[in-house]
Amino acid sequence: MINLNINKEIRKRNIERCRTKNILLPTFEQMKNPQLIPSNIKEKLKSVGLWDVNSLNLFRITWKNEPKPLGGLYGGVNFIEFPKELTGVDAKIVALVGKWFPTGAHKVGATYGCLVPALVSGNFDSTAQKAVWPSTGNYCRGGSYNCALLGCDSIAILPEQMSKERFDWLKKIAGEIIATPGCESNVKEIFDKCNELKKTRDDVVIFNQFDEFGNYLWHYEVTASAILEVFEGYKKEGKRLSGFVSATGSAGTIAAGDRLKQTFGNVKIAASEALQCPTLLENGFGGHRIEGIGDKHVPWIHNVKNTDMVIAIDDSDTMSMIRLFNEQEGKNYLLSQGISNEIVSKLDLLGISGCSNLLSAIKFAKYYELNDKDVVFTVLTDSMELYQSRLIELNEQYGRYTKENAAVDYNKILSGSKTDNLCELNYRDRKRIHNLKYFTWVEQQGKTVQQINELWYDDDFWTSIQSLTPTIDKMIEQFNQEVLS
Repeated sequence: MINLNINKEIRKRNIERCRTKNILLPTFEQMKNPQLIPSNIKEKLKSVGLWDVNSLNLFRITWKNEPKPLGGLYGGVNFIEFPKELTGVDAKIVALVGKWFPTGAHKVGATYGCLVPALVSGNFDSTAQKAVWPSTGNYCRGGSYNCALLGCDSIAILPEQMSKERFDWLKKIAGEIIATPGCESNVKEIFDKCNELKKTRDDVVIFNQFDEFGNYLWHYEVTASAILEVFEGYKKEGKRLSGFVSATGSAGTIAAGDRLKQTFGNVKIAASEALQCPTLLENGFGGHRIEGIGDKHVPWIHNVKNTDMVIAIDDSDTMSMIRLFNEQEGKNYLLSQGISNEIVSKLDLLGISGCSNLLSAIKFAKYYELNDKDVVFTVLTDSMELYQSRLIELNEQYGRYTKENAAVDYNKILSGSKTDNLCELNYRDRKRIHNLKYFTWVEQQGKTVQQINELWYDDDFWTSIQSLTPTIDKMIEQFNQEVLS
């Protein structure tokens, strides 16, 4: 659960620190509806860059930022609808765009959902403790950034094989950086480092995205609200919300599906992962290159009972897609296939995991034989802005990207996508996946059998977390009032 018990002394110190630094905190309601943000804050934001280390950017933790790097305020939800000419399916595939968050990725929201409840309750001391952000990439960037905005110290933990852009940026923002062995799927090594820090240092608080329900709650509230708002336009056209597809990763983003399913009971939730590490699909293991969706375990905060399908994507397809979408010969070929220049010019909004999510949504639509009345949502966590070095590496490894390469990739990966490497889950399938939590969380991370059973059998467990938002918002509002007093 999310610990909201008040530590008065630490809370008082956090308030004084924020008062000294002129820091105010947005509520969940303001992140969903930025129109509620005070006008004086909006006025100040007009001169602040989207990535600036300025505490005002806490009020840009929303899906509704104007898509501009400097001085933007708010508009509608940032999203892209992929046309049939690209996807090969009649269903509407729609993706929320994460590029227009500070740091260029939506994980800055998930980290806020973990950090701020601890800050306003006094369960994290911003004057004396360091916030530790175990991650496979964007989560530690978001956490370190929020700490920089709040004027407190951070420790970023991520695998050593992550992109150069991530490390270069973290060197400017994070207090400490720890590179753990391996790639995306080497999550246990990250957990091992966290456990080592807890044993050897008394100045750290671990905000583990894989078991922090603040991560779950932020997406349940803010990401789901954004999807529902976008869907209203399709609903007026007589469309139905048929699916939500998300890479599992830390199982934060996929939590939005819980709210979608509560709102529209027929929505199916699909969890996506890398074929090279098919943990959910085959109880498997391995290493992969879809940056940001670490595997080899089932996150504690994944409500597996609500998951309807598992889809595995070959990471070589995602690496080919970023070339197709970003190399000039790839763009030219897409234009020749009748895809509009408007869409082609926006395909750099998909990072590597975004390409994987798009492929998963296509497989989902094909499997269920969806038609033009169906809408499937997914999420673009980040953009190619964070992966330019990968394009250079691919060119060095495979040579210049050609028209022939583009034709093969388009016809094989997109229009030729098949419904292989997926599983529609029944009750026993879900229970099997849920039980995999035991090996990571009970055997290795100190959870109990009673706790793991509670996640599955207690019907009130997940709704009790979902109901915390009003309480947290009241705590944030009271905290801000005392900062201003």
